[in-house]
Amino acid sequence: MFDVGAGELLVILIVAVVVIGPKDLPLAMRTAGRWIGKMRRISAHFRSGIDAMVREAELEEMEKKWKAQNEEIMRRSAALTEAEAGAPVMTGPPPLDKSLVDTPPPPLPETAATPPQPEAPAAPDASTKGTSADV
Repeated sequence: MFDVGAGELLVILIVAVVVIGPKDLPLAMRTAGRWIGKMRRISAHFRSGIDAMVREAELEEMEKKWKAQNEEIMRRSAALTEAEAGAPVMTGPPPLDKSLVDTPPPPLPETAATPPQPEAPAAPDASTKGTSADV
């Protein structure tokens, strides 16, 4: 905030010793320290109040957004409920088809006694030997 270097501090200290005097300088420094502490506490309190107001404004904005989303969801839900009102309501599982329950499972296909053999790879064509394709 204030860019005070070592030279400026030395000048301020010399002026303070000359103006206040060496006898009252410790009391003046103590008083200045108390005032600086009070100013820091007041600024911290002010800053925290501003931060709280910003948070409250953000919360109000989010609540408005959530309320709008909730109304949209409720409107969609009401529209779906009205659309489903004309359709028959089914409770529980669908009824079983007795014809499917009484039929036996289909027979398994018969398997050959020997498993199928893999095919041998094809031999390379002799007419293409020595061409630029093999290089």
